[in-house]
Amino acid sequence: MNGKREEKLVYRRVRYTLYKDGRFYIVENVPARVNEETGEQFFDPETVEALRSVILGGKKPIRMMQTPVFDFA
Repeated sequence: MNGKREEKLVYRRVRYTLYKDGRFYIVENVPARVNEETGEQFFDPETVEALRSVILGGKKPIRMMQTPVFDFA
């Protein structure tokens, strides 16, 4: 063994969030490879392009939600 730990990636559908220009955007059911140990998500280039298209393309959302905001200070 070379001392390097093998990453275990599994295919999952995840929730992708983006904060842009003072607004949150949430896209559900996004295909990703997820590291089982760390939870880190990896997206194919095609998926990233599709996310950009959904968020920036003016597509109508399936629902809207309110989000509470707190100040940690």
